[in-house]
Amino acid sequence: MLLRKTVLVVALATAALLASAGAATAASSTPTPAAAAGTAAAANPVIVVGGLSGVAVAYEPIAARLRADGYRTFIYQLPGLGLGDIPASARAFAGYVEQVRASTGAATVDLVAHSEGGLVSRYYLKRLGGTAGVGRYVSLGTPQYGTYVANIVAFLGLGSCAGIVACQQMTIGSAFLADLNAGDDTPGSVRYTTVRTLQDELVRPTGNAAVNDGATNVLIQGYCPLRVVGHLGLVLDGTAYTIVRGALVDGPVRPNCLAV
Repeated sequence: MLLRKTVLVVALATAALLASAGAATAASSTPTPAAAAGTAAAANPVIVVGGLSGVAVAYEPIAARLRADGYRTFIYQLPGLGLGDIPASARAFAGYVEQVRASTGAATVDLVAHSEGGLVSRYYLKRLGGTAGVGRYVSLGTPQYGTYVANIVAFLGLGSCAGIVACQQMTIGSAFLADLNAGDDTPGSVRYTTVRTLQDELVRPTGNAAVNDGATNVLIQGYCPLRVVGHLGLVLDGTAYTIVRGALVDGPVRPNCLAV
C-alpha cells in the first residue's frame, strides 16, 4: 500500500512540475508571426502537436529543425497538458488550426504529432472534418491502438489511470479507441505517416503505434537496427527527424541512421 501511495504521489508531483514549467515557458496558444519562423512560403505551415504532459518548450528541438529547413512552424500544447478528454482537446485544436491557416493564409497545414497529440490530431481529422485543411499527418510514438502501459496503472492499484481521463482513453480496448479506429484509419486525401521505435517505453506493444488503410508505417529499427530511440527521443533524435522531413515532402522512406 505504501508503494502504491508513493507511486501516486510521485506521478502527481511530476504532473504539477510540468504544469508549472508549462506556465513559465509555453508558447502562446494564439499564433503570431514570431511563432512562425522560416521562409518556405510554398510549403504548408507545420504544427507540432505535443503529447501528454508535454510542455511547449519540450518540442523546441524538432521545431528548430523544421524552421532551419524553411518551414513556418507552430507548437501546440494540449489544453491542460493533455490530461483531460481527448475529443475535447481535439475540438480546441480544430480552432487552433483555423487560427494558423488564417494567420498564414495557407489553405492546408501539415501536422507532426507526438504521442497523445497523434490521437488528438486523428480525432480532429476523422470526427471533426479536419481533412479538408490538412495535407500531411505524421505521428511519433502515438498509441493509435492503445498501450498496455495505461492498463498497468490500474493494475498497480491506482484506480482507473489515477483519474486521468486521457490515460483511460489510451488503454487498450477503451470506448474512445474503439470509436476512433472504427472504419477507415486514414480518411480524406491526407498523406499519413507513423513513426515508431522498438525502445518506446510508453507505447506497448510498439506495433500499436501504426495504423491501417494505406498509411506509411515506419519502424526506425527496420532501417537502422542499432539505433536506440525512446518515446521522448522521437522528438529529439536525428534519424527520426529525417523520416519526418521525408514525409513532409512526400519522399521515399530513407532514414539517415547516422543523423544526430
